[in-house]
Amino acid sequence: MSGKDAYAGSILFVDLSSRTVRRENTPEDLKRKFLGGNGFAVKLAYDLIRPGVDPLGPENVLVFAVGPAAGTLIPCSSRFVVGSKSPLTGLFVDSYAGGSWGEELKCAGYDALVVTGVSPTPVYLLIDGDHVELRDAGHLWGRMVSGAQRRIAGECQIPGLAVAAIGPAGENLVRYASIIAGTRAAGRGGMGAVMGAKKLKAIAVRGQKPVFVPDQEGMWRFFHDSLRRLREHPGTGKLLPEVGTGAGVNAFNRIGMLPARNWQEEVFAGAENISGERLRDEGYFIRSKACPGCPIGCGKVASTYGVDGGPVITEGPEYETLYSFGSLLGNSDLDSIIYADRMCDELGIDTISSGVAIAFAMEAFERGILSPGDTGGIDLHFGNHRAAIDLLQDIAYRRGLGDTLAEGVKRAAEIIGRGSEKYAMHVKGMELPGHSARGLKGMALGYAVSTRGGTHQDTRPTVERSGQFDPLAVQGKGKMNKDNQDMTAVCDSLIICRYTEGIYGFFLGEDHVRMANLVTGAGYSLEDLRKVGERVYTLERLFNVREGLTRKDDRLPERFLEEPIPGGPAAGRVVLRADLDQMLDEYYTARGWDPRTGAPTEEKLRELGL
Repeated sequence: MSGKDAYAGSILFVDLSSRTVRRENTPEDLKRKFLGGNGFAVKLAYDLIRPGVDPLGPENVLVFAVGPAAGTLIPCSSRFVVGSKSPLTGLFVDSYAGGSWGEELKCAGYDALVVTGVSPTPVYLLIDGDHVELRDAGHLWGRMVSGAQRRIAGECQIPGLAVAAIGPAGENLVRYASIIAGTRAAGRGGMGAVMGAKKLKAIAVRGQKPVFVPDQEGMWRFFHDSLRRLREHPGTGKLLPEVGTGAGVNAFNRIGMLPARNWQEEVFAGAENISGERLRDEGYFIRSKACPGCPIGCGKVASTYGVDGGPVITEGPEYETLYSFGSLLGNSDLDSIIYADRMCDELGIDTISSGVAIAFAMEAFERGILSPGDTGGIDLHFGNHRAAIDLLQDIAYRRGLGDTLAEGVKRAAEIIGRGSEKYAMHVKGMELPGHSARGLKGMALGYAVSTRGGTHQDTRPTVERSGQFDPLAVQGKGKMNKDNQDMTAVCDSLIICRYTEGIYGFFLGEDHVRMANLVTGAGYSLEDLRKVGERVYTLERLFNVREGLTRKDDRLPERFLEEPIPGGPAAGRVVLRADLDQMLDEYYTARGWDPRTGAPTEEKLRELGL
């Protein structure tokens, strides 16, 4: 540890091809300009990944990073990021997970772990402080995630060991395979497939080094103040602890913005049956679960007898799984969603992308684009939860139609053809989460311009839902997106959980400055921090521009542009092309990017020191 700030002080480089390990001091300039977490991930990825490399090839690089807040008293700061060139989008993707793994990496002495090359045989990486070694994982290849994690823990016999592993989906290079750290998923963008391509089954970490804090007294004051505010806030003090993220199902359905039947509708008649309230009230929840240092406890452990009659216990399901395996599939069978959630964690596959892929197949089946011969006899009508479970496993093992869907809906539609492209709900190749674009104009722009594709984590849907902005207004949404993204970029670099936005705000403010200075001692001003957020997000865009991305890629699915919401409280809402173009122009101008190409200008790059 550095002894002057909360950074671990080192970056660990592991080359799987040569089986070599080296350490470098974390550069001061990197800390000052990019803060940590995703800032480190995108800078290292930009410097180390050549343009045009195959995301599943040996030249791709996988970066794991933690923020300077990890291991301190700042609430909700234990998360870590995985950054790489995505096999799903071909662009830079940053994927996040909670749990204890990130703090263990930090306390082992590392701000980041950079994995390069490819192993000729399956291996897992063991990091126990200064001791780093690659171990054979041939006996683990093919195992489900939890089985591999238990086996590694048993072999290593190291108390407190945290294991991040991939499942069969990652081994089979499903383009949206996830990395499961404990029971938490770095789900988006196919980081598990990158691990699988490198023949890296797992990374096991233990750390025992203390984290230094420059201002201990100030940290205690901030901790107690934040704790009080989080407990007093209705979202983080009551709704999330009691109901979890599944509270969104009924809430969004009431306002007509719960995507259903592959986004053909945004009201779902069976919403109550799959809601967080039902999970709570009918005894599905066993207990709440929180990440280290988190007073919220949004995680829920649920149990059921599943679809096969056997007991199933899972951490979840979260809102996005209730959406992707529930309303999006026309499925109101809660037990099947809990089962699917568990299967996704065991197979190591993103619940959002897999659910959207199945919904795409169901609509293609109902429209006659796919026949029973194409589906291997699976009846893919909406609402058939058994078919969804079967197809999920086919995707993970790349069997039959599952092999096509494992490519992601963008590629799958290109393979299937026959007009199926209009039913592929993605942006830049990444499948969409469950937040309305037609009902929230700023969210529509957020989806379109997000550096990682279809995500609700760059621009937050909560900004417009908060009442601070008219969700149907077009003017001002470019600046709103830019400022919100700069905040999320800073929080993803510290790294701070999104659910703190209720008390710290949707835009950068004095709380963010206090946090940054408490852990870095760098004396950031608010303007300094805004520049950090802008620098991180602009470098993500620059990575993508280097891969060929232009303004024409900042677009939405045709359904949002051509099909108004057909019924419910939000009926008639649609994203007009002219409105999207207007918002794009405003956004590029606010960012200092060229409105014609969507690329950062030379002037902006000089301003940001890029």
